[in-house]
Amino acid sequence: MVGWDGSPTTLALIAEVGLTSHPTSVAREPNVHPLIEELTSAGPVVTDGSWGVLLQQRGLAAGACPDELNLSDPDKVEGVAREYVEAGSQIILTNTFGANRFILSRHGLAEKVAEINRAGVEISRRAAAGRARVFASIGPSGVLLMTGEVTEEELKAAFADQVAAVAEAGPDGIVVETMSDPAEARAAVVAARTTGLPVVGCLVFDSGADNDRTMMGTTPEQAVEQLTDAGADCIGANCGQGIAGFPAICRRLHQATDRPIWIKANAGLPKVVDGRTVFEQTPEQFAEYVPQLVEAGAAFIGGCCGTSPDFVRAIREKLDSSACSSSHRL
Repeated sequence: MVGWDGSPTTLALIAEVGLTSHPTSVAREPNVHPLIEELTSAGPVVTDGSWGVLLQQRGLAAGACPDELNLSDPDKVEGVAREYVEAGSQIILTNTFGANRFILSRHGLAEKVAEINRAGVEISRRAAAGRARVFASIGPSGVLLMTGEVTEEELKAAFADQVAAVAEAGPDGIVVETMSDPAEARAAVVAARTTGLPVVGCLVFDSGADNDRTMMGTTPEQAVEQLTDAGADCIGANCGQGIAGFPAICRRLHQATDRPIWIKANAGLPKVVDGRTVFEQTPEQFAEYVPQLVEAGAAFIGGCCGTSPDFVRAIREKLDSSACSSSHRL
């Protein structure tokens, strides 16, 4: 998508240029899902922002299960999704981030995996009403492979159940996000691929001296190789740090693959003020980094922790500005 005529040929050309400055092989995988090619054909795509804060503003109690609101108070969830659509999101996610059997079991909801996931997609589809695409959110399991807390087969089965449920409700795609363990991310991506929907695979880069590795030590180049091998149509990074650190990560991801790059950064670093966790970066400050992300190869741009519909508006305005438009041309 980066180019900005959006063609696979342009992606390949830019990736080839990147090789001159970074010693890594480019992961070229043919047959990117047609919807991804369609979405990226006209330039960067605006996604959404954080859902947690908006749900809390609507009454979600600390420690409560956000995903359960899909059943008990769907209007609140739909209100969040609609706010993002009205702010200019071209893709919105679903309130299903933690709707896997392991996390839901902590709330006594393990038997409602299918019901909660289907409802999450249906809610976002109602809010989108044809004005935005809906990609179902698949987050971490909340259990660790490396400690033996769960087996790989149990993890695969849990993700298989979740993706089957969201797929039944008819999303446009699936986003595997906020993953720190590449093995878990691969398991989720492989499961998502069985649906035939386009799949985005995202890791969290928040470790190492330069905050350019995952908790497991995975580099952006290794992430590209592993997620592409698992079948991801898009490769991405989200959460973990403020947007200032994302252009460098985006560039390395982009140099290592022909796949479109998905970026959702936090609104700076959180601070505790009067006992509350707050993000002090403004939408305008956040959006100042958008041209850098575009130049680095971002095809999808949105926000993660601390962001809101106002951040989406700021991203949209920056992308629409002449200054940013001129920055995404060869």
